[in-house]
Amino acid sequence: MSLKFKNKTVLMQKFKESLASVLPIAGIVFILCFTILPVPVDILMAFVIGTVMVILGMSMFTLGTDISMTPVGEYVGSAVTKSRRLWFIAFISFLVGAVITIAEPDLTVLAQQVNGIDNFIIIGAVSVGVGVFLVLAMLRILFGMRLSYILILTYAIVFILALFVPGEFLPVAFDSGGVTTGPMTVPFIMALGVGVASIRADKNAENDSFGLVALCSAGPIIAVMILGMTANVENTKTAVTQLVLNIESSKELWQMFSHELPEYIKEVSVALLPIMIFFLVFQIFKIKLKKDNLIRIGVGFVYTYVGLVIFLCGANVGFMPMGNFIGAKLGELSYNWIIIPIGMIIGYFIVAAEPAVHVLNKQVHEITSGAIAPKALSASLSVGVSVSVGLAMLRIVCGIPVMYMLLPGYLLAIILSFITPPIFTAIAFDSGGVASGPMTATFLLPLATGACGAIGRDMASYAFGVVAMVAMTPLITIQVLGLIYTLKNRALEKRKSELYELCSDTSIIEMEEEF
Repeated sequence: MSLKFKNKTVLMQKFKESLASVLPIAGIVFILCFTILPVPVDILMAFVIGTVMVILGMSMFTLGTDISMTPVGEYVGSAVTKSRRLWFIAFISFLVGAVITIAEPDLTVLAQQVNGIDNFIIIGAVSVGVGVFLVLAMLRILFGMRLSYILILTYAIVFILALFVPGEFLPVAFDSGGVTTGPMTVPFIMALGVGVASIRADKNAENDSFGLVALCSAGPIIAVMILGMTANVENTKTAVTQLVLNIESSKELWQMFSHELPEYIKEVSVALLPIMIFFLVFQIFKIKLKKDNLIRIGVGFVYTYVGLVIFLCGANVGFMPMGNFIGAKLGELSYNWIIIPIGMIIGYFIVAAEPAVHVLNKQVHEITSGAIAPKALSASLSVGVSVSVGLAMLRIVCGIPVMYMLLPGYLLAIILSFITPPIFTAIAFDSGGVASGPMTATFLLPLATGACGAIGRDMASYAFGVVAMVAMTPLITIQVLGLIYTLKNRALEKRKSELYELCSDTSIIEMEEEF
């Protein structure tokens, strides 16, 4: 089968998966639009076009990551580790983490929301945080250190620092951990872990390949908290604006998308370029792949690039105004508590539309040889995000500070890490960063923004924190899945043992009778 024909076949499969992921969200929005929340036609049409772009973009992006980003990450990770030089591994890890993070589109969006601190300072602090913790994550894999111990120390530092950070800055700090691990960073970092783990020969090596995203999500939180303590943030406010469209014709609607498209072409170019440079350098000096593999990876980069451009344009231009409008209208209702169950329903389905979630599912299925079913993992993620969005909306309606929910949530997640199989702990903490991607930033955050404006809450304190909540709850639900998995295995082993003993007893009785 030719590469071109095979790619078309797989692309059609990816398109069907994307369709199944995005259509439930569109269905919920349409039900709201045609019942309790009449929506202006311009916002509705922008959402329809955005939905089509998100489906098409996700299809191409996931295909591209399968044939380019994932293999490249594995090749680079393996090549770096084979050098056996710790200083070289640490240097390359820091460089990869920092450079790729600088190019992450979602981080730029977050930095622009904070007035009083230069965008470059915030982006720089987050990039250093990711770089340092990627070094820590790589060393953990090489030396086989237990992830739960590192997570305890890391989050102990996080919550101690939280005591000294201005209150209005805390949601931004926690959100930075979620937006950093976006669609560009996650596939490469996860594959990097697989490549590094492949050098080890022990039985736990593959399981230890998970956990890189978990630590890379914690680094930015600490970095931004330190920034909040050292910078003058007393008068810093987050610049959250209401999104209003005034489109009177189909031509103006097209111009809105076509005007934003070049910006995403530029953003994705900047994001993808560092990965391509790293790969080319390693290809020349270390990897030296054959021509066929290089062509395949090149085609994959094209799919990744085009897919992410289309996806981000559709999500940002089409989904943001709709999320903002729905949040505002629900907040204006006399029974505005209804935003809690509606938010939970949206959260349940929206996580399936995150591009990086498909990457995580595929890697978990391959590394565990199908032992952890993708459907079970997806369901656990959906339940976790559903709960997180419900809690985020409850915060807005009732005025609950974000730390009142994050502290007990992370404490429970850490406790579970001692009674859950290590692989589930690593997958759970990885999934937190994976779940809080561009769909969260472009739909759930505007939903919270609109609700805050209508209810009269401070947007800096209550709109922000949604990403942090989405990143937290999967840590619990997936570890609970691990406990269920363990209990079922124990019950199965017990049943097998009982059957074996029964069969043995029967054989003895038959032999005695014959004798």
